[in-house]
Amino acid sequence: MDGSGKSNKWIGQRTVRPDGADKVTGHATFGADFTLPGMLWGKVLRSPHPHARIKSIDLAKAAALPGVKAVMSGSDLVDFPIDIPVMVGPADMRFVSRNVMARDKALYAGHAVAAVAATSASIAQQALALIDVDYEILPHVIDVQDAMKADAPVLHDFLRTAGIGPKPKTASNVASRLEFQIGDPDSGFAAADVIVERTYKTKPVHQGYIEPHACVISVAKDNQATIWSSSQGHFMVRNATAKMTGMAVADIRAIPAEIGGGFGGKTIVYLEPLAMVLARKSGFPVKMVMTREEVFRATGPTSGSWNTVKIGATLDGKITAATASFRFQAGAFPGSPVRPAASCAFAPYDIENVQAVGIDVVMNRPKSNAYRAPGSPIAAFSVESTLDDLAVELGIDPLELRSRNAAKEGTRAAYGPTFRKIGFVETLDAAKNHPHYSAPLGPNQGRGIACGFWFNVGGESSAQLHINEDGTVTVITGHPDIGGSRASMVNIVAEMLGIDYRLVRAQIGDTNAIGISATTGGSRVTFAAGMAVTQATDKVILTLRERAAKIWNIDIDAVIWEDGKARPAGSNAGEFEPLSLDGLAAKAGSTGGPITGQVSINAQGAAPAFATHICDVEVDAETGRVDIVRYTAFQDAGRAIHPSYVEGQIQGGVAQGIGWALNEEYIYDDAGQLENPGFLDYRMPVASDLPMIEAVVLEVPNDAHPHGVRGVGEVPIAPPMAAVANAIRDAVDLRLCDLPMSPPKILAALDERSS
Repeated sequence: MDGSGKSNKWIGQRTVRPDGADKVTGHATFGADFTLPGMLWGKVLRSPHPHARIKSIDLAKAAALPGVKAVMSGSDLVDFPIDIPVMVGPADMRFVSRNVMARDKALYAGHAVAAVAATSASIAQQALALIDVDYEILPHVIDVQDAMKADAPVLHDFLRTAGIGPKPKTASNVASRLEFQIGDPDSGFAAADVIVERTYKTKPVHQGYIEPHACVISVAKDNQATIWSSSQGHFMVRNATAKMTGMAVADIRAIPAEIGGGFGGKTIVYLEPLAMVLARKSGFPVKMVMTREEVFRATGPTSGSWNTVKIGATLDGKITAATASFRFQAGAFPGSPVRPAASCAFAPYDIENVQAVGIDVVMNRPKSNAYRAPGSPIAAFSVESTLDDLAVELGIDPLELRSRNAAKEGTRAAYGPTFRKIGFVETLDAAKNHPHYSAPLGPNQGRGIACGFWFNVGGESSAQLHINEDGTVTVITGHPDIGGSRASMVNIVAEMLGIDYRLVRAQIGDTNAIGISATTGGSRVTFAAGMAVTQATDKVILTLRERAAKIWNIDIDAVIWEDGKARPAGSNAGEFEPLSLDGLAAKAGSTGGPITGQVSINAQGAAPAFATHICDVEVDAETGRVDIVRYTAFQDAGRAIHPSYVEGQIQGGVAQGIGWALNEEYIYDDAGQLENPGFLDYRMPVASDLPMIEAVVLEVPNDAHPHGVRGVGEVPIAPPMAAVANAIRDAVDLRLCDLPMSPPKILAALDERSS
């Protein structure tokens, strides 16, 4: 059933994914797979120091090496004034440009300082060794607490804390402060019978995509450039590259490759502006591919954090007040996801008195980047852990405590909006009634529950629908497919046209083939592109009715489109044989020309997603090892256009959240060097670490979308860290507040309690 209650034939079905065969047979083309005749290889020289002034860069020896065709440094990119924001979507090019290539200072070990292009990768690597950089080594700071101290080394002389008054006169590493508040938290705490306050720390974790950043760029003699790259938004790639290189946007065509994982980490550029400069300088195509070590050292993980949460409630479990302070690592430049963390923190709950403060702090690490529901998992870890301790203090079942305070239609969130129809209560009820919640536990086992929230967003989306000469259909959108959007668009088109889904082909158009489309992220594409595709299909159906009306010589209002055919609306319209899609397509040339529909919209009406997770763990008290023995995730999807993809998104988010909870972290030594820049030492979960993750999909339709879609990709990563932490507490009666909850930390906590 769709949002209107109408039965569906293809929406909600597990149709064959259109990219499946190519990917499993190795025929899909990713960013590193592109090659061009005469292509050069680009390589980047990176700072070995976490903080150093660049006194000079001498590129002469590198440029003179036989086989080297171009060299560059930060002076070859546009020098944006530091006091005027230059926005491409949510990203400020002042900082992105200086992150892509250092200017006066290297701000982390791995910061790009120069680049070369040569006839082979080995020659390019030799050329890097010939670049002479004169550094003045400066004191560095890695940890958020240390960076906030008055005597901390200051990264940027220009940086004054935004969001406080009066404006500070001296520079600091605190980039900004923000606050959301409703009600009076002080009076709310005064009315509480029980108050629980905890402080938490999380470490930076990487998105862990398997495919490294890669691109190939060719510049023609007329300065028309083509970019082939793997990203979450080729329009973003085009716009950001144009701004940083001083080119006109119309002079760049960006062609999307298949993407081998992104999870937010490919929503910004790292290599494309460098390859563009090198290609323009050399006159040859340039290919650049990061090594795995470069991915870890130079691309944005999500933030680490230091947070405090305080929640008060009456004895009957009514939460009277809640406050939180989030201090996020932004990396070398401002822009951590602390705003969404503060927004999401208490959003699942109906609380009258709330204050959430967010502080953005810079330090000598790679600039942070989005990672799946950016900010929300960190906030949920802190809030949901505190809620569980509050439930213990009150003697109330933790799921019941959440149910008594659950947000619902009409609840006003602290960050501003009043919720329309939402499905949070439904996830809580489904969890409560699921066999998992009442299943017996074994020795050394514990059960934890946690909830999560993500806004979901809309934005710019474009779609085209073309009826081909034989009645097959091509649907084109402008968003890289990282979560099944092509399959979902096929289902929507087949449903609306009333034809078999196998007659529909989905494509991702490049920047010259489709209208502007915003980046794939924020759980927006099935919602926003689905809306655009629906409107484009409506246009095609209108045209099909017009053509049938012309053939029958009747008014268009007397023609309906039903079950893949144009039919008379009733007996009064006349007795005509229905006209099929392929029949109308065959007559298109004589009835008005090609049958197409094109739409570009700024999609509005996105509705938030909520999730409730149950996690069972088993703790080995002798080794500190934690095994996840059972996991069930309940989520309101609005409408599952393609259930297999929805379940896959939920399972993937849970797997990543478990890794974040138990193993993953960036480890730095005292010299500011990353010690684990590879998958051998950066411990991500593998299949043997996880049980089968059960995804329970609930459907509370979004009333602002023609098919009820909410978006599903972000929220499943929000609850797992807290769910695991709460399960560990239930198993061994220890509250762990510092991620990851690795075996050494668990052993240390157990030993401390014993002593």
